Amino acid sequence: MNWIDIGHIDDIPERGARLVKTHSGCVAVFRTASDEVFAASDRCPHKGGPLSEGIVHGNKVTCPLHNWVFSLETGEAQGADEGVIATYPIRVEGGRLFLDITELAARSAA
Repeated sequence: MNWIDIGHIDDIPERGARLVKTHSGCVAVFRTASDEVFAASDRCPHKGGPLSEGIVHGNKVTCPLHNWVFSLETGEAQGADEGVIATYPIRVEGGRLFLDITELAARSAA
């Protein structure tokens, strides 16, 4: 795995997100009310909405453009919507966030 330090958990507000720009593309990093952290594609598969600007509720995010809801755990669209967003491994150590960019780099190379 290729882990990079992307900041402190306190850099992301509860029920919020931040955009991380890497050499392999942009990743949205989400923090839930219970301090769980998830990393996923920033683009909604429906119309390309910026998910990092969406509403985080539970372990889901709602796209700010058309209200599509995605699981932050699986990336799958919820309810009647269809589609999947890419999710990426992320971990918290001592309050620091580490993102594994191995899968991100592999997807951008395809």
